[in-house]
Amino acid sequence: MKKLILPLALFIAVSLSLAAQTVALQNRLLDDLRTLASIELGGRRTGTEGAAKARKFLQSRFTEIGLKPAFGNSYEQAFEFKNRRGETLQGVNLAGIIEGRNKNLWIVVSAHYDHLGKIGNDIFLGADDNASGVAALLALAERFAKEKPQHNILFLAPDAEEMGLHGSRYFVNHMPFPIARLALNINMDMISRSDKNELYAVGTYYHPILKKILSEQTIQGFSLRFGHDQPHKGQAGYDWSNASDHAPFHQKRIPFIYFGVEDHEDYHQPTDTFERIHPEFYKSVIVAIGNSIRLLDENLITIHKQKSKR
Repeated sequence: MKKLILPLALFIAVSLSLAAQTVALQNRLLDDLRTLASIELGGRRTGTEGAAKARKFLQSRFTEIGLKPAFGNSYEQAFEFKNRRGETLQGVNLAGIIEGRNKNLWIVVSAHYDHLGKIGNDIFLGADDNASGVAALLALAERFAKEKPQHNILFLAPDAEEMGLHGSRYFVNHMPFPIARLALNINMDMISRSDKNELYAVGTYYHPILKKILSEQTIQGFSLRFGHDQPHKGQAGYDWSNASDHAPFHQKRIPFIYFGVEDHEDYHQPTDTFERIHPEFYKSVIVAIGNSIRLLDENLITIHKQKSKR
């Protein structure tokens, strides 16, 4: 029996260490969300001081995690666009890379960091929309920096989503690698709260293999739903195929999964604050999205081959 004492003690020590690491990552996830949705960042409206503060924070986290800059020696991709009034504005995308063992194919994981900012006397802090997606982006980057993926993953935080998807559209047309090598986009936008305890994975109508792969995992803490991607349904607001930063990828015929929740009462309201997120739901969602990315990465060659046939 004495021979079992050391292995058992080692097993317990490793288990406790992994549990402590998980708690630390979950705490950091909530801290990042709280920072991004703070009054100091002022709602992160494109072109404002708050947006610049958000970029500085995100770049410091990219560096801390160990992401490789996506644009030469820089995480930044600057671009110009015209708003709905015809004014020329400046936006800045951010992106960092984790290289996989197989460097031929790419996954882009995206979550826009901009929000509405100040309108009149109100400040729209955008905790769920989309500080939740960006904090998740950081948590997932941290996970895959430790769990080497099979293929390259580019973590993209587009700007100017709220003004018309300008950042993601610019990125798709100015990528740091050939678009032919892009196999999949995974986009996250509003993932931290749901009264129904549901998260949607949108995009499998166009690429059924993605539903088959995602259905292989066991979901804990919430229900993973499919849908909101069938154009013929016709109900107002039903089809989310072009609702967020996955749209420019979809329009280039890149397979995509958009993770998001249905609109809630605080959508695009000043009341979309950190205090109104659902922490346990959010933590469960991040685990599931991470597991989804791992499964999709393992099946990426098959996904890419089927994409090429379409």
